[in-house]
Amino acid sequence: MKTVIQVKGMMCTHCKAAVEKACRAVPGTEDAVADLQAKNVTVTGTADVGALKKAISDAGYEVVD
Repeated sequence: MKTVIQVKGMMCTHCKAAVEKACRAVPGTEDAVADLQAKNVTVTGTADVGALKKAISDAGYEVVD
């Protein structure tokens, strides 16, 4: 299953890596790929969407619903 989450605040490759790392730490995540231009992260796996959004927020980025 793929989930796409809009993320505000990613400006550089460091931000991209931080969002991917936060998502990969959530149980059930198989992979996470952030896209700076599209301002989103695509998560593959069975991770809970609420947990993913919380992980992104906890990493200092804003989730756009």
